[in-house]
Amino acid sequence: MSAYQKPKGSYISYFSNMVKQHGGINLAQGIPGFDPPVDLIESLKDSANLKVHQYAPGMGNFQLLQLIADKYNLSIENILIVQGATESLSLIYTYINKKLNGDFAVLSFEPAYESYLQLPRIFGQDFIHFPLDSNYSFDSDMLSNAIKKHKVKLVFISSPGNPYGKIWSRHEIDELIRLSITLDFYIVFDAVYEQLYFNEPPYIPIDKLSPNLFIVNSFSKMLCITGWRIGYLIAHESHMEGIKSIHDYIGLCAPSLLQHALVGYLEKSDYADEFTHFFRENVKKSFGILVETLTVIGFSIPPIQGGCFVWAKLPDGWADGFDFASRLYEEQMVAVIPGEHFSGDKKEWIRFNIARPQTEVIAACNGIKIFFETHKA
Repeated sequence: MSAYQKPKGSYISYFSNMVKQHGGINLAQGIPGFDPPVDLIESLKDSANLKVHQYAPGMGNFQLLQLIADKYNLSIENILIVQGATESLSLIYTYINKKLNGDFAVLSFEPAYESYLQLPRIFGQDFIHFPLDSNYSFDSDMLSNAIKKHKVKLVFISSPGNPYGKIWSRHEIDELIRLSITLDFYIVFDAVYEQLYFNEPPYIPIDKLSPNLFIVNSFSKMLCITGWRIGYLIAHESHMEGIKSIHDYIGLCAPSLLQHALVGYLEKSDYADEFTHFFRENVKKSFGILVETLTVIGFSIPPIQGGCFVWAKLPDGWADGFDFASRLYEEQMVAVIPGEHFSGDKKEWIRFNIARPQTEVIAACNGIKIFFETHKA
């Protein structure tokens, strides 16, 4: 048992707030360490002088909707602008909960992002951790049996993932979609880290959009504007009326000014292609620096294809991730997230944010090296 007092709420908020309050290096929360595109800030300044300070249309700025629709070859009727991907997840969950009268269980692949875990707890449903196999994939028959046994009606999946940056193959996603139709459950596909891949871009199943599939995305990470809270969800037209009616009362609209600024920037920047390339390359460099350091120290790291995190198992002799994270911050002012936040079976694992400049990651690596030198057996 850890000697440190564990918070009742989010570990991510807990460790990140330590840095915000007392200083240090924040490898805890997925906050990009880079400024937004200069042209985006200029677009924001220009927008501030226009008459865009009242409520935006509930479904979103129509020009922004069209830009997203063109990118994915969709109708704007399939898209809803919301206040960040977190609202997308909670909005879809609220809609499904109402549709199914609360009588269902939820499943995600282990380790699971905190919202996938917490939404069922808030609404009173069971959550099922489904472990990946030795190939970091899933056995279709075993997954089918788990879904039927626990009466699962909602599956969360993210690609690239958080905290484990797996990019799901087209074959794996197609099989999951096939099962959703055969076994009658919904999939919420989280594509927030779509632009942060290390080699091949992830497959986003827009072409498989059906009543069983919801897709969540955001501008927060791709443009380093997590504070703007502009996200969007994509859904089959059969769901949109019900989702929008809920959104009218619990979200209403994302900030009009910020949506307008995004339109001005995206129209002139080929949908931010140059900036996302810059951001992706910097994350890849930080990934390489941190992985090299952790590997030498003795951490075990599974194959990671994207996202902005390193998911790693502590070296031999370290069994309590919360104790490690607390001591690391106390002694070296480097904040990370214990793996138990994402699964009770991952107490020996740690999540590190790598969406930071190389200088900051190098400083964190130095602090981690000193920590382990100090605590040699």
